[in-house]
Amino acid sequence: MLRRVRVSLRQVLLLMARRPDVLCGAVVLSVLLVLALVLTCSRAKDVVAAARPPVRFFSAEAPIVDLYMGQLDQVERLRSVAEVSLIFFYAPWCAHSMAARQEVQQVAKKLAKQVQFVAVNCWYSLGKCRRQNRLYHYPIIHLFYRRFGPIEYKGPFVALYVESFILRVITPLTYLPSRATLEEFLSNHEPRVVGFFQFDSSPQPPGYITYLSSALQALKRDFRGVVRFGVVTNRQVAEAISLKEDESVYLHRILNSSLVFPRLERNFTSEGICSWVFEHHQTVLKWLQPPGTKSRLLEQELTKGPALLLFLPHNPLGSKPDPILHQIADIAVRYHSCENNDHSGSEGRSHFLCCQSVLLPESRTSVCEVCLRSSGQSRSSSSLRCSFPSSARGGDVLRPHLQRCCLQRLPAPVATDSASSVDCSNLLNSYSPFSQYSACCRPVEPQLNESQAKEGPDMHRLTPPPLSVPPSSVTQQREDGITGLRCQTNRTLRFYLLDVALNWPLAVRLGATGNSTAALHQGAGDPGDGSSHRSFAAIVNLKDEVHYVLHRSPAATLTESLEAFIRNFSAPYSLLQRHLVGEENRKGGEEEARRPRPLITELTTSSFLPSVMDLQKDVLLIYYTQWCGFCSVLNHIIIHLARLLQENSTITVARVNVARNDLPWEFMVDHVPSILLFPRYRKHLSVKFPDDLPITLPNLLHFVLKHSGSAHDADKPVASSVKADGTGPAAVLRAEFLALQREVQTLHNARERLSQQLAQLWRDNRRLTFDTLILESQNTELQRERQSLEEQHQEKSRLLGKAVRRLQELADGSENLLNENTLLRILLRALRDRTQEEEEEEQEQEEQEEEPEQKRSHMAS
Repeated sequence: MLRRVRVSLRQVLLLMARRPDVLCGAVVLSVLLVLALVLTCSRAKDVVAAARPPVRFFSAEAPIVDLYMGQLDQVERLRSVAEVSLIFFYAPWCAHSMAARQEVQQVAKKLAKQVQFVAVNCWYSLGKCRRQNRLYHYPIIHLFYRRFGPIEYKGPFVALYVESFILRVITPLTYLPSRATLEEFLSNHEPRVVGFFQFDSSPQPPGYITYLSSALQALKRDFRGVVRFGVVTNRQVAEAISLKEDESVYLHRILNSSLVFPRLERNFTSEGICSWVFEHHQTVLKWLQPPGTKSRLLEQELTKGPALLLFLPHNPLGSKPDPILHQIADIAVRYHSCENNDHSGSEGRSHFLCCQSVLLPESRTSVCEVCLRSSGQSRSSSSLRCSFPSSARGGDVLRPHLQRCCLQRLPAPVATDSASSVDCSNLLNSYSPFSQYSACCRPVEPQLNESQAKEGPDMHRLTPPPLSVPPSSVTQQREDGITGLRCQTNRTLRFYLLDVALNWPLAVRLGATGNSTAALHQGAGDPGDGSSHRSFAAIVNLKDEVHYVLHRSPAATLTESLEAFIRNFSAPYSLLQRHLVGEENRKGGEEEARRPRPLITELTTSSFLPSVMDLQKDVLLIYYTQWCGFCSVLNHIIIHLARLLQENSTITVARVNVARNDLPWEFMVDHVPSILLFPRYRKHLSVKFPDDLPITLPNLLHFVLKHSGSAHDADKPVASSVKADGTGPAAVLRAEFLALQREVQTLHNARERLSQQLAQLWRDNRRLTFDTLILESQNTELQRERQSLEEQHQEKSRLLGKAVRRLQELADGSENLLNENTLLRILLRALRDRTQEEEEEEQEQEEQEEEPEQKRSHMAS
């Protein structure tokens, strides 16, 4: 390679040595290029203005340290002197940063005494924040609790949510001093973690800091702090949840048994505790907060299965529990509670519960309630009957089971607390897959019969039920509602909560309107106008591409409406109707009636079926979308067709935007544009325009005339029998036939006019085609002439340049000749002068020579 370069350089140098003019040209071009670059760079420096220095992003009155120069080293100094710090990274041009600025200032004014607020401009190119960090979005909030952090805030930039998150970081642990506070702490539906640490031996036990760090680690994963962490320092309070060892961590679960952190199997670290809690915790309600940017959070949750989306007003700083949220949580817990469901996983089974109270002769203060739970695959609950053993009236069959299952479990002294004295167990008399006995022992509550009530309160005595009572007299048929419904159906629901103030556009997209905004709040103590509290509930089944909306009646309570909504969805043959979202009709009915008939009728979800299924009209329906380019191309054809059919009142040309209006499945199409004709009186025989035919005006008109109801009825024979008065059915058919004939004739006339117009258009098109060909040929000739003229011009220019160069050479040669001629003249003149002088000298010499000879001749003579 180097040899080739060297050889090329040598050839170039030899060529330049042979042709010095080429060397001079190359030097001149190089100089010009350098001058152009210098001028361009100097001009660019003058045009590009220097960046303006950054200014304060937050107001000077806000209690926020604004490091608008990007001084990242100052952040470490400020963070080291504060217990809790909030770092707000922003870009001054970012609209999200500008929107969050007011919210952060509002929070800073409230919590300035507890939290150090620092804002850093991470966009300034000369600042350390821009050089050391690579941030791909703005703004970003980091919180530091002492040396722990950063804890990134991933929630909405709303003052209430930011303040709630900061308060959770400030107090990550809840102190539980008594059993009452512990029970209240564990009574919530959200997961709860309790740590037991004794502060007697040391002011800070070794594991307490680790437990505190695990609570902060949980906030990293969930900014809402759904998993709450509490701490117990009293051993008696810890014994209420069976915690006896110091530095123990207890995970409370609602559905399954609670767990204690296995210190022998896992490392007692903050990451270990946090991972263990999130692996084993159970949630029946999950909050969703889709971010304002592009995200797949909602899609990832909906692809897991059917989801019940509840849009509720939520106050993150609310001190009192929301009663509506409490009711919904109770429904979700009962829905997921499968321990009371004996036949879990049996879809569509009906359950029947029969109970009979039996007095235990060994203990006159206690009774056993024997219950028979039956489940049938195809039987209804009304057809089931209690099937206790026939000898149960004497107690011979059930007594051994009662003695074994109940008497051995009764406490020696009868406890005063009924909740603690109830003990249940299952007993098996004979195998049956559809029935199961259970016995529950409880103390007898004092009851009064009518005669004792009349005698007075001093004659009260215990009146237990008889030993054996016929099942029909004490049988109770009870419905379990939705308790354990999750394990009885394959259509398992997931409960999700969304803040209605932040996600109302999503609710509107699912079908929420102004009338249904307060659907969950009616009857719950809130105003039902929907102005201050908007709420909405819907079930979304992404797999089936359907969703259902809860329409609650004012007479029903929230629990009844929501339970019925869930049961109807879980039923094998659901009674719920698919909700169709479409564009609302803005015009009222009277105004619509006063308007003239439109050329093309625009259909929506609500007006689709009434218009298409109108038996008196043939409906030509065009499916389109606003993003379909082919649909826009066909607009002029559809308009022309509608004008031709405008005189016929029995044919309607309509269109529907399938991207904005949901339609029933039987009326959907697989592509757009698509054209369907629904003939009158034969709506079930709808016809689709063939896909292999081009969508042109003649093809469309032929399609309508061929398949319309008018053309179909015109081919039918008409009865000739007419009554004398002309009022028989044949006369009516005759009149209708004549009307149809007139309509067909009108269509034929329209077709003839259209044929004439098409013929004229065809002739005009043919003439234009010929003119186009002639113009193209003339244009080709002109192009050729232009090309030849350009070639001649180039040739003449070349010859002229050559002649100019020759003339220049001749001029130079003539100038040289003139100079030489002048020199020759001078030389000739000099030679003449010199010749004359020589001749004169010769003559003088000859004369001098002749004089002595003459003298000699004279002397000789």
